[in-house]
Amino acid sequence: MFKKILVPVDGSPTSLQAVSRAVALAKAFDGTVTAIYVIDPYPFTGVGTDFAYGQDQYLAAATAEAHDAIRVAREAIEASGVVVDTRVVEAHAVWRGILDAARDLEADVIVMGSHGRHGIEKLLGSVAQRVLSHAHGPVMVVRD
Repeated sequence: MFKKILVPVDGSPTSLQAVSRAVALAKAFDGTVTAIYVIDPYPFTGVGTDFAYGQDQYLAAATAEAHDAIRVAREAIEASGVVVDTRVVEAHAVWRGILDAARDLEADVIVMGSHGRHGIEKLLGSVAQRVLSHAHGPVMVVRD
C-alpha cells in the first residue's frame, strides 16, 4: 500500500519523529523512504529590505542546515535497514516543494511533522496545514 514514502525534514525533533513513523511504514509495507529538505531560495519576498542576511549568506546557511538535517535523517533510516534516498530541493514555498516532490516521486504517502520551522515560515502559515489542504494523496502528520 505505502511503497514510496516521502518524509520532509527540517532538523526539528518533530521531523525526526516523522522519520521514525516513515521507517515503521516502510518496514510494514516493504517500502522505501525518500527524505527531502526544501530550501526557499527567496524567503524575503515581500518582507522589505531590512533583514539580517544577504541572499548569498542566507543560501549558504540554508544549504548547510539542509545537509545536516538530511544527514541525520539518512543515518536514522539506514540504521533501520530501510532503503533511503535523500534530496535537497528548492521551491519558493516549502509546502509547494513538498507537494512537487511527492508528485515527481509518485509517493504513496507523505509523512511529516506538524511543525518545526519558526520565524518567517510561522508567520506565513503552517507548512503541514498547507500540505494537507493541497495534497492529492494521503498525508500522515506526526505531532510531538
